[in-house]
Amino acid sequence: MPIDSVQLASIPTESRNPRTTTIDSLPTEEMLRLINREDAAVITAVEAEVPHIAAVLDALVPRIVGGGRLFYIGAGTSGRLGVLDASECPPTFSVPPTLVQGLIAGGDSALRKSSEKSEDSREQGAADLKSAGFTDRDTLVGIAASGRTPYVLGAIAWAREIGALTVGLSCVPGSPLAQEAEMEITPLTGPEILTGSTRMKAGTATKLVLNMLSTGLMIRTGLTYGNLMVNVQPTNEKLVDRAARIIMEITGVDHTTAAELLNEAGSVKVAVVMQKLCLSSDAAVAKLQQAGGRLREALES
Repeated sequence: MPIDSVQLASIPTESRNPRTTTIDSLPTEEMLRLINREDAAVITAVEAEVPHIAAVLDALVPRIVGGGRLFYIGAGTSGRLGVLDASECPPTFSVPPTLVQGLIAGGDSALRKSSEKSEDSREQGAADLKSAGFTDRDTLVGIAASGRTPYVLGAIAWAREIGALTVGLSCVPGSPLAQEAEMEITPLTGPEILTGSTRMKAGTATKLVLNMLSTGLMIRTGLTYGNLMVNVQPTNEKLVDRAARIIMEITGVDHTTAAELLNEAGSVKVAVVMQKLCLSSDAAVAKLQQAGGRLREALES
């Protein structure tokens, strides 16, 4: 459906919510409970999309293992959420900042200062993606609550043209984004608490989906051990302590020994392999390399 023919008022994320029409006249606690009830529906909406999220993840993982990268692109809240998720991957999983990247209409300045006009250009979306060095080996997740943002659609069209995997994340079924992308994730969050304010339910759903994609990606590529972040980079006091506690949890040693192992090894995974398999630091590194960096495989092989 051409964007020009879309009637914004008929889009679920833009329509008026009949349950919140008198929200401004409610006592404070009742107003907040109403917001909370609306938010609760987001969990169900995302749950219904788990099969689609899983399909995207299963398509994404081999591309990442093969040297590809994951890009998010969006405008406004959607763009900020993509940048947020991407920026949290390096400190959490010690991956290069280039592995997961977020692009927002209007550039980095739009993270703090709204740049609504920037979202209206399809050409700019494609241009920004090209400037970021996006290739056919990469995967693009276009994020747009309404599913009609020209900036995102332009990026998706160009990415698909060069043969990259494209995913449309929106909250509107049958949207232009869902149609233009190769795969879609569409949590149906419905009308917002405040009409058209998609930073609310749609934004919450988007954050949940992005959490699943990035966390699932890191789990599937061996950057965790159980539910422990064994790839955490010990770059400050809090993270050094967390790393030591992870070593304690896996190996059963006391905190002092864990700290000593970490200091010698330089990383959680090397420290664990050293202790569990009684290896030197160099031998532990080699063992991990043979296992492709996967701690569980290194310990069990």
